[in-house]
Amino acid sequence: MRHKVKGRKFGRETGHYNAIMRNLVISLVEHGRINTTLAKAKEVRSLAERVITYGKNGTVHHRRMAFKVLGNRTIVKKVFDELAPGYMDRNGGYLRILKNGYRRGDCAPMAVIEFVERNTKPDKSDNIKAEDLA
Repeated sequence: MRHKVKGRKFGRETGHYNAIMRNLVISLVEHGRINTTLAKAKEVRSLAERVITYGKNGTVHHRRMAFKVLGNRTIVKKVFDELAPGYMDRNGGYLRILKNGYRRGDCAPMAVIEFVERNTKPDKSDNIKAEDLA
């Protein structure tokens, strides 16, 4: 019986599961959005939101707790200095999951997980044309 047992196993042992979750959170923080299976997206959401909440608190203890999850100093610095200050007025719900069809090989449901309120508009300086410079 699985009474009060949270989480999914994904058919893997504990170390492999922890490595998958760590890599997914690191990729999410690095790129801002990732494409993965729906089950992994739902599982990684709680871990990533916990790390963002650590970043909002900003103490040394919370940095150490985030490093325990992430294991990468540069990613922890990015969470605390760039991501978390943007969510100071939000009480949770930092990520959104969008269903993205089915994977071709095994028909697994896929999803895109991304940060809410991320800058999706292209910068105008990126779209400079040659005639604009002349």
